[in-house]
Amino acid sequence: MHTTIVYDSEYGNTHKVAEAIAAELQDAGPVDVLNVRTTPLTVPAALDFLVVGGPTQIHRVSAPLRAQLDALPAHCLEGVRLATFDTRAQGPRFLTGAASHGIARALKKRGAKLVAAPESFLVGAKEGPLAEGELARAHAWAKHLVAELATLAAV
Repeated sequence: MHTTIVYDSEYGNTHKVAEAIAAELQDAGPVDVLNVRTTPLTVPAALDFLVVGGPTQIHRVSAPLRAQLDALPAHCLEGVRLATFDTRAQGPRFLTGAASHGIARALKKRGAKLVAAPESFLVGAKEGPLAEGELARAHAWAKHLVAELATLAAV
């Protein structure tokens, strides 16, 4: 299974979550980790699983990640399994927003299929750090994704 993890990270928190997820997914096959601030987002021909995450900024997807998602061609993700995540401030989602839901909407429009509900990982303040236990939760979430993908492959 070829996985690409795409993320945006201004203060490094989302990067840490992306790396934790990558560490768990490597046992299932090759994993590419791409930062949209340094690498343009393209869809590899042999992509099986796409994980996309970014910080929640003003209740929405960050501008650098949004620009990359909007530039993807229609239907370019047909048949690709998808998971999305965000980092956001602690508090109820209706107060903080959750970029993972906007990321999921943008990629589902291009044909991707969610394998799990969008996930949020909490930061202690605007610049972080990640709240206690969030990296462990990222590892656990990635293990859950691997299990979901195995279940889908068996069907």
